[in-house]
Amino acid sequence: MEIDRSELRWGVEQRLEFIEFRLFWEGHVNRSDVMEQFGLSVNQASTDLNRYISFAPDNMTYDKSARTYVRGPGFKSVFGKLDAGRYLAQLRSLEDGLLDRDDCWTTDLPAFGSTPTPVRGVHPETLRAVVGAIRRTEAIEINYQSLSNPEPRWRWIAPHAIAFDGFRWHARAFCMTGNSFKDFLLSRILEVRETADAATSAAEDDDWHSEVTLKVGPHPDLSETQAKVIALDYGMQDGKAEIKVRRALLYYTLKRLGLDTDPFARKPQDQQIVLLNRELITCHIPSVGNAVGPASQVPEC
Repeated sequence: MEIDRSELRWGVEQRLEFIEFRLFWEGHVNRSDVMEQFGLSVNQASTDLNRYISFAPDNMTYDKSARTYVRGPGFKSVFGKLDAGRYLAQLRSLEDGLLDRDDCWTTDLPAFGSTPTPVRGVHPETLRAVVGAIRRTEAIEINYQSLSNPEPRWRWIAPHAIAFDGFRWHARAFCMTGNSFKDFLLSRILEVRETADAATSAAEDDDWHSEVTLKVGPHPDLSETQAKVIALDYGMQDGKAEIKVRRALLYYTLKRLGLDTDPFARKPQDQQIVLLNRELITCHIPSVGNAVGPASQVPEC
């Protein structure tokens, strides 16, 4: 059933999504769940449950013995947000301390853990300055510590976006020193001093606004059974999966997936996937096999 969301206020829609989330992942939901999560009265929570039933009468039934609503055998999502990625993202956010336990929509959490990610020293004042410059289309003068110079240097940049490479956060910006668009690691910005009008437009950053499609498949030296397992891992269809990425983030994506080097330099069980359109991708990043990219696609160092 399609819901006309224009008829729902944001708060009401969120509560209906919560009801559906609990039904799908935990199999049940009751009035007190809605009351505690959103601070509602008994009447308000009952109204929300009845409203959800009107939208999806087959999705839940009332179990008198358990005194709770349970997921119906004909359950079908009506809000379209029930994906594994969202559930797992909550677990990851809890593990990283980005989400408080009270804010999580799941009560009966499984035991979980994750590999630790090194804490990156991004100061909130730095992030505030960069985000503010993006909003106001301004240039900022930053004291930046690169690896190629022993001492930090002041330079002007005009940031227009924030990017994450899987481990570190960057400011995508026009560098007035190098007269080109580059990535600047937020953790290496030591100080922000002045602001000025930006002399360039974000629209001029072709690498940021262009997309490249990576076509990946199982390593050819894997056995047929192993290849099928890898295809399942990556959601491949007909032995391949397509991954769209901004050209500005292509360098990082290849490194993270282990596709920036010769695929036969490692055991197939370790490499697992290969680029099926490597020749096309090398047109965007020369010397992919040596993990070297153009200046606009690697962090300023």
